Amino acid sequence: MKTRSKITLGMLTARKKERRKIPMVTCYDYTTASIIEQTEIDAVLVGDTYAEVCLGHDTTLPVTMDHLVTITEAVRRGAPSKLLIGDMPYLSYQVCPEDAIRNAGRFMAEAGCDCVKVEVDRRLADTVSAMSRATIPVMAHLGLKPQSIHCHGGYKAQAKTAEQAMTLLEDAAILERAGAVAFLLEAVPAEVARLLTERTALPVIGCSAGPYCDGTVVVLHDMLGCLAGHPPRSVKRYAELHRVLHEAFDAYAGDITGERFPEEARSITMSKNEFERLASLLTKDP
Repeated sequence: MKTRSKITLGMLTARKKERRKIPMVTCYDYTTASIIEQTEIDAVLVGDTYAEVCLGHDTTLPVTMDHLVTITEAVRRGAPSKLLIGDMPYLSYQVCPEDAIRNAGRFMAEAGCDCVKVEVDRRLADTVSAMSRATIPVMAHLGLKPQSIHCHGGYKAQAKTAEQAMTLLEDAAILERAGAVAFLLEAVPAEVARLLTERTALPVIGCSAGPYCDGTVVVLHDMLGCLAGHPPRSVKRYAELHRVLHEAFDAYAGDITGERFPEEARSITMSKNEFERLASLLTKDP
């Protein structure tokens, strides 16, 4: 197995300066992470989307710190060289800076993260600053913030007016001064994403934010076609695993009911001598 150099935040910043795009995906388990480890993907986000794509919830809100720390540990074991980002779940950082530091510290110490992601705007700049002072690198998530879904009124694009876009750009500048080390920009117009990317020295990772960001992140299940139905319009599908898995499960069920599997040729067998001894013992059984 090829040993890869560890990807760092400094390397992402260098990629931005070199105009070299940064590929990032979400991941939630060791097996998938071990495959990602052998690819040219730079960074892995263990997202709170786990609540939706793995636990079946309608929103990201129900997932807990314990859930995310546990699966992030597994992803780190599978992908030791990738830049690993832990996604701070709902109410793990909004209440007070002390909570934010304590919970983010779990991602860093227990799960081996390189960075944590928080859904913020200028109102949480003091929290980002406190986390930064506590030596916790923070990726600031702007634009559509799924943990604020009830405030947004649904999964809707953000910063579509000039005033909204200006507020977002101002928030980004405030959060950069507060100590953020990178941005994740979700569901905003490509023009706004381009402006932010050009105005900051920090890496900007887009999620449904057009082609001008320094990199892009997608939800793994969307890009692989794991779920039935249609992925978000902005996501390109690179496989159709829902169909492949459906066919595999149906084939398996058909082999069981049709008595084609398991076959005797695949079975564990006793030596002829041991079977004869067993038969002898059975004849003596009262």
